[in-house]
Amino acid sequence: MLILPATMSDKPDISEVTNFDKTKLKKTETQEKNPLPTKESKEEKYTGN
Repeated sequence: MLILPATMSDKPDISEVTNFDKTKLKKTETQEKNPLPTKESKEEKYTGN
């Protein structure tokens, strides 16, 4: 029986993740492009107002 050492497919390399510096990230504002309709806007659509 032949036992091979672990390869990348066997164990993921997380060294880059553990060494990641969050302080280098830029702060961004999240904006929804397609917000869900409110209950009021649905009612207006169906009543024709």
